[in-house]
Amino acid sequence: MNQPRFPHVVVVMGVAGTGKTTVGPRVADRLGVPYAEGDDFHPEANIAKMSAGTPLTDEDRRPWLDAIGRWAHERAGLGGVVSCSALKRSYRDRLRASAPGVVFVHLTGDRALIEDRMAHRQGHFMPTALLDSQFATLQPLEADEAGVAVDVSGSPEEIAERAVTALHGLNR
Repeated sequence: MNQPRFPHVVVVMGVAGTGKTTVGPRVADRLGVPYAEGDDFHPEANIAKMSAGTPLTDEDRRPWLDAIGRWAHERAGLGGVVSCSALKRSYRDRLRASAPGVVFVHLTGDRALIEDRMAHRQGHFMPTALLDSQFATLQPLEADEAGVAVDVSGSPEEIAERAVTALHGLNR
């Protein structure tokens, strides 16, 4: 059996509108591993709440994070990429508890750019009204967390390429 080119599970994280769903599959393709859309792990109640413009609570997020954590655990040693906002350290700790080898790609960028991208995307449940709560909740990666920060300016291909280059630069 072929070994994956990148055997770690990568969580593409960041506030809404940074391009997790757009960049994540491109990162997975470059790494030669499967991609999972984090929004697909949300219970319907979470989708309804966000669609109505109501931010999720930590309690709302627990089953979602646990489902993503199970997927990451199943992919341990095989590699994979999953999108997940993972805005708080405690959320990332919960993911690491399920899948200790996960690494994070934190998509970062200028608020105005992110809001503009959110305003122009089609068919997504997350309204731009929740962007402020996302930024208020965000706790960037800390020095002891395996991961990299990648700026979201440029095309999705450029962002994915920067992410993969940064991932390969991690001392793992």
